Amino acid sequence: MSEPTEERRRLRVVVADDQAAVREPLAAVLGLAEDIDVVAAAADGTEVLAAVAAGPVDVVLMDLRMPVMDGIETTRRLGEQYPQVAVVVLTTFADDDSILGALGAGARGYLTKNAGRKDITRAIRAAAAGQSVLDREVQDRLLATVRNTAAAPQAPVPGSALPEDLTRREREVLALIGQGLPNRGIAEKLFVSEATVKTHINNLFAKAGIPDRAAAVRRAIEAGLA
Repeated sequence: MSEPTEERRRLRVVVADDQAAVREPLAAVLGLAEDIDVVAAAADGTEVLAAVAAGPVDVVLMDLRMPVMDGIETTRRLGEQYPQVAVVVLTTFADDDSILGALGAGARGYLTKNAGRKDITRAIRAAAAGQSVLDREVQDRLLATVRNTAAAPQAPVPGSALPEDLTRREREVLALIGQGLPNRGIAEKLFVSEATVKTHINNLFAKAGIPDRAAAVRRAIEAGLA
C-alpha cells in the first residue's frame, strides 16, 4: 500500500482590484486551485489592510490604480505593518514608474493583466515561498531602465562592488539574474536543480547584502556581469 502524500498547505489570498468585473471573476478562478483559498476581495487599499488585519493572509494579489489608497501605498504599508504578507502586483500598467514604485515598495511579483491563470497561481506560490516572479515584459523594461541608468555618467555607487568571498557559481547566478532569467531558466542554463539555484541565490543575497531580485539586477549590471 502506498504511503499518503503530504498535502500542500493552502495559501490564503486577498484579491484587490477596484473593478468588480475583474475582481470577482479573478477570485472565483483562483479559488479553483487546489492550494489557494481566496479569503477576501478588496476594492481599495483600505479594504486590503482591513482584510489582512482580520487575517491570516499569505499573499495579496494587488492592482495598482485603486481609489482611496492605491496599490503602491498599500504595498508599502503592508511591508511596514505585516512584513510576512507577500504582494504580487497584477495590473494593466507596465511603465517604469509603476514597476519601480511597486518593487521599491516591496512587491515580490509583478504581472500584467495579460497573464494567464497558471502564471498568476505560479506567482502567488513563488511569492509565498519568498521568491520573485516578474512578467517578461516587466523584466525587459526593468533591465532596460537599469542599463540606461548604468550607462549614464555618474559617481560610483557605494556598495556596488561584489564581496570577494562570492563563489564562481554565485557570480554566474548573479549574471544570469542580471540577464532577466527566472530560477527555472538559471537551472536549465547551469544544468542544476531549481533547489540548488535557490540555495545559491540565498547565499549570494546574504553575502552581498542584496534585498531582492530587482536590486540583484542592478548589482549585476553595476558589476559588469550583465
